[in-house]
Amino acid sequence: MAPLLSRGGENVTPTRRLLVVLEVLVPVALLAGYAVWSTARGSFYFPPLIDIGERFWDLWVFDRVADDLVPSLRRLLIGYSLSVLIGVGFGLLLGTFRLAQTAVQPVAEFLRALPAVALIPFGILVFGIGDGMKILIILLGSVWPILLNTIDGVRGVDREMLEMARAYNVPRGARMWGIVFPATLPRIAAGMRTSMSIAIILMVVSEMVASRDGVGYFVLESQRRFAIPDMWAGILLLGIIGYVSNFLFVRAEQRLLHWHHSSKAVAR
Repeated sequence: MAPLLSRGGENVTPTRRLLVVLEVLVPVALLAGYAVWSTARGSFYFPPLIDIGERFWDLWVFDRVADDLVPSLRRLLIGYSLSVLIGVGFGLLLGTFRLAQTAVQPVAEFLRALPAVALIPFGILVFGIGDGMKILIILLGSVWPILLNTIDGVRGVDREMLEMARAYNVPRGARMWGIVFPATLPRIAAGMRTSMSIAIILMVVSEMVASRDGVGYFVLESQRRFAIPDMWAGILLLGIIGYVSNFLFVRAEQRLLHWHHSSKAVAR
């Protein structure tokens, strides 16, 4: 089937256009269905969509941005960034040196199996209920997918290429950044995408358990005050944060790893 148009060098077929239309229409249809159902039912726990929309506009466009949204995004960004730095750094190290991986693996497996939320009481004792505790919880929960994917990526690098680089006396640092790291990037990106969802979840949980601000704190306090439209507005905001984060990550991945996606397309 011939392409209908080309955008940025990418052919857009009727099937792709249909998928884009469905991606837009399905959420719109769900919102319209909820709007009709909630208006007709008149439930206290499921307020009309227009009420939720009004509260969302008042709270998250004007009133609560500086008090709750900005602190949550700051914790998320710091905790997630630390998990990327630590996961990639130690992943490259452990994947390269098998002896170090063997020595660290029992401790890593124990810590990976330990739920990060179980460490919240410890975090409160050590750091209080400030940002340090929440950043620690985000870091401890989201670092593992990045670390393990990086290790697997390093171990999957073409050994013949590495042997050839050694034969030509290429320095270890040049081999790492010129061969190992680029070949591992697709696996690192997969781990980072998984960790983003985990980081958002842990951000919300840590704010619900012990906090004075944040979106998670706001959602829980709204439920306790029976401000149900406010609660749903906060939940809607969390969904938007997750969707936008994933959207931006996918677009950045497509640009940074275009060579990887092109090679996969050629292989098919």
